[in-house]
Amino acid sequence: MHRRISWIAAVAVAMVVFLAGCGSKNAESIVKDLDKVVDKMESYEGSGTMILHTGQQPLEYKVEVWYQKPDMYRIALTNAKRDITQIVLRNEDGVFVLTPQLNKSYRFQSDWPDNQGQVYLYQTLADSIIKDNSRQFATDKDTYVFDVMAGNYQNGSFARQKIWLAQDDYSPKHVEVSDANGNKMVEVIFNTFEFGKKFDKSAFDMDSNMGVTPGSNSKPSEGAPSPGASASPDASAAPDATASPNSTEAPDATASPDGQPPAEEEPTPAQNTSFSLIEPDIEALPAGVELLDQTDLQLVDNPAYMLRYTGSYDFTITETPARVEEVAMNEGDMLDLGFTLGHMTEGAVRTLTWTYDGIKFRLTSEDLENPDMVRIAQSMVDSSGK
Repeated sequence: MHRRISWIAAVAVAMVVFLAGCGSKNAESIVKDLDKVVDKMESYEGSGTMILHTGQQPLEYKVEVWYQKPDMYRIALTNAKRDITQIVLRNEDGVFVLTPQLNKSYRFQSDWPDNQGQVYLYQTLADSIIKDNSRQFATDKDTYVFDVMAGNYQNGSFARQKIWLAQDDYSPKHVEVSDANGNKMVEVIFNTFEFGKKFDKSAFDMDSNMGVTPGSNSKPSEGAPSPGASASPDASAAPDATASPNSTEAPDATASPDGQPPAEEEPTPAQNTSFSLIEPDIEALPAGVELLDQTDLQLVDNPAYMLRYTGSYDFTITETPARVEEVAMNEGDMLDLGFTLGHMTEGAVRTLTWTYDGIKFRLTSEDLENPDMVRIAQSMVDSSGK
C-alpha cells in the first residue's frame, strides 16, 4: 500500500512538472514567435503616453500610432500640457510633418522610419529583441520582459531598453530607454494596442489629416497642398544662423540661410504673428556654454529672434514665424526629437531645423553633436508658443 501511494505521488509530481513546462516559454521560443508575428503583421493601432526624461522636468505626450503594410504610418504626438498636436505621416507621396491646428505641413525626402528606430513603433521594438543575442529575459505577471541594447536608435545617448510584451499576443505594454549610466531617457506606456486594425482609405491621406475632405473641390487649408504637389525648397527669410558668435555684423534678414536671395515667386505670406522669445533651459546647455548675445529682428510684420552662445561650443538659434506653406526638405536627414522630427543638414556647419506651435527654429553649429542638439531642442518645447 505504501509503495502504491509513493508511485501515485511520483506520477502526480511528474505531471505537474510536465504541465508547468508546457505552459512556460523561454526567450528563444518567444523570439521565434515574435519574428513570425512581425512577418505576418498587416496593420496595428496603438495609443498611450510617452514621457521624455531629458530635461529638468519630464515632458509628457499622448501618442497614437497607426501602421498599414507595407509602409504607411501615422503618428500623432500631442503635448499633454498644452494640447498641441503634430502628426508624422508616411504615405505613397512621402514623409510629412503636419500641424493641423496651424494648417502647416512640411515634406521630407526620406525613407523614414526604415533608417532609424522609433520607440513607439512595434517593428523597432521587435527588431531590437530579435537581433540582440545577449538579451536578458524575465517574466512579470502577465508580461515577458526583455532587456536589450538600444543600438537601433538615432540618438547616441540611448544604451539599453526594457520592453514589456503581453504574454498572450506579444503586444507592447511598456518601454523604457536609458543611457549608459542607467538614467531613464524615454518611457512609453501603451494603454491600447490592436493587431489587424482596419483603417479607412483616408486614414493616411494628408488632406484628411489636415482637415480637408479628400476629393472635394475645396481648396486645402493654407499650408496643406495636395499630396505629391511640388514645393520649392525652403526660401523663408530667416536671419543668417551661420554667423560666428564672435561676429559683430548684423544678420541679413532678407537672405535665405544659404546666403542666396529669396525665390522670385512670392510665397504665401504668413499671418501677422506675435510670439515671445524662447530660450533653452540652462540645464540643457553643454557645460561651459553661455549666452553671448540676443538680437531682436523684424521680418515684414513679424518679429524674429536670434540667440548666440559661446564657450566650450559655439552655436546659434534663430526663431521665426513658420511659413504658411508646405516646404520640401530635399537634402539632409531626419532627426528624432521625440516630440517631432527635425531636419538635419551636415557639412562644415550643421543645421537642425524644426517647427512647433507656429514657430520655426534653426539651431546651427560647427561642433555640437546630435545628442546635444536634441537635448537643446527638447528643452525649448514646454515654453514654445505665441
